[in-house]
Amino acid sequence: MAIAQTADGVEERFRVSLDGAELERPTEVATPAGGRLHVLEPASPGRLVVSYEADVVPAEGPAGSVGPFDIEVFEALRQSRYCPSDQLAGFAATELAGACGADVAAWVNRRMSYDIWATNPYDTAVDTLTTGAGVCRDFAHLTIAMCRAVGIPARLVSVYAPGLMPMDFHAVVEVYEEGRWHIVDPTRLAPRQSLVRIATGRDAADTAFVDTVSGQATFERVMVTATVAGLLPRDDHVEPVTLA
Repeated sequence: MAIAQTADGVEERFRVSLDGAELERPTEVATPAGGRLHVLEPASPGRLVVSYEADVVPAEGPAGSVGPFDIEVFEALRQSRYCPSDQLAGFAATELAGACGADVAAWVNRRMSYDIWATNPYDTAVDTLTTGAGVCRDFAHLTIAMCRAVGIPARLVSVYAPGLMPMDFHAVVEVYEEGRWHIVDPTRLAPRQSLVRIATGRDAADTAFVDTVSGQATFERVMVTATVAGLLPRDDHVEPVTLA
């Protein structure tokens, strides 16, 4: 088992095993916003188990500012696979002219119902809008697309979310306003102050928690647990919150 203390004070424990035999730590590739992609090449077929644990100490103070001409800001304005903002431009201009990111998230929250059976992995933000229901991924995609359609840079962030029920990975939105990236959660299912970033991208196509590049794999199950020390913070989903 690999145990590491990272530069930002996160102690993590990472173990990968094949048929019970521990493997070497996978190759690590850096991704946007401090994320990491782990690439694993099993030498033989078998039952692969990946276990990751971390203790995180929240960063103190606001996140650093970002310039308006940063490449990440430009990318967050473009339409993407699941967020075809160009198709929603006219509708968004009518519904949300002059809105900020929190306003867009609140609009999505009012219009959408949380329903795990309403959508499928291929649905885009346009499908979600017409269906009027979905899961956190769908809420996030619609928020991102509507934000981009009115000129607000927005991107998807997959997170650990203490307080989420039922517990799972969670998808929220990061919007660029006033020189910083702020988190909005259109589902309002967990306090933003306790979220821990896993991956950041244009939409779910960039932030999948697992992917098979070659060969075949049958996904069996996933278990996610996220807790905080003490009480969960209260969140009004109005005040700006930044994510380290």
